[in-house]
Amino acid sequence: MQEKYPQKPGLDFILKQAFYYWNRTLLYQLMFSIIYLAIFLTVMFYFSDKYGIMDQFLGAASDYMKAGPAGMDEYKNNIAAIMGTEGFQNFYLGIVAVQIFLYPLNLGFFQIFRKIDLKETVVIGDLFAGYNGLNFFRYVSYFIFWFFFYTLIAQTIILPVVWVLVTLFVAPLMFFQNKTIFEGIALNWKVLKLYFIEIFVCVIVAILFKYIGFALFLVGGLLTLPFWNAMIYSLYKTIFDEKS
Repeated sequence: MQEKYPQKPGLDFILKQAFYYWNRTLLYQLMFSIIYLAIFLTVMFYFSDKYGIMDQFLGAASDYMKAGPAGMDEYKNNIAAIMGTEGFQNFYLGIVAVQIFLYPLNLGFFQIFRKIDLKETVVIGDLFAGYNGLNFFRYVSYFIFWFFFYTLIAQTIILPVVWVLVTLFVAPLMFFQNKTIFEGIALNWKVLKLYFIEIFVCVIVAILFKYIGFALFLVGGLLTLPFWNAMIYSLYKTIFDEKS
């Protein structure tokens, strides 16, 4: 594949296109959210119950409420002690593991959106395209790499944002063009320098819309949670012109 970078796209076009894909796939957006949250919460509550994490946190919060503001230092010490236990470390590893396993579910939307462009019939199995064959291990390996680096810089303010922007198109480049992780990052960096404003604004809109459903409508968040994928695909389709 070869990429060429066309005339700068208009923000209005990219945003309208993203909302178009999202609106056309509301059923699959809902299915994604239900599957994702059901598996994630099941694993979270399982490990929380197994190691008593929730009870420990609630106990620390209860002690703080009884002591009032004067108990803040003790509360911080209790939280630090809980997070330092082997049980919490196992709980955290369980949460990370389920996030890694669920990541390829996002890539199914790329196949769905492409089928919409090609006017092909979308089926439920398309949502699980990221789990097909050996590519599953490629996507999981990418997310492990992405997550590991993200955790290293998570304490800073700017670097996590930069990392998200620098890796925004790696997944679709791997999915559509069979690029490696580092080839994807290199191409991502090139287009980021050309379309920084457009990409940055679209990322902000996607993040706000992704979580606004939970903040305002709770259940409505099941429909807005996967919107991020529609925005990435809209940007990818507009910026990258695939030529074989």
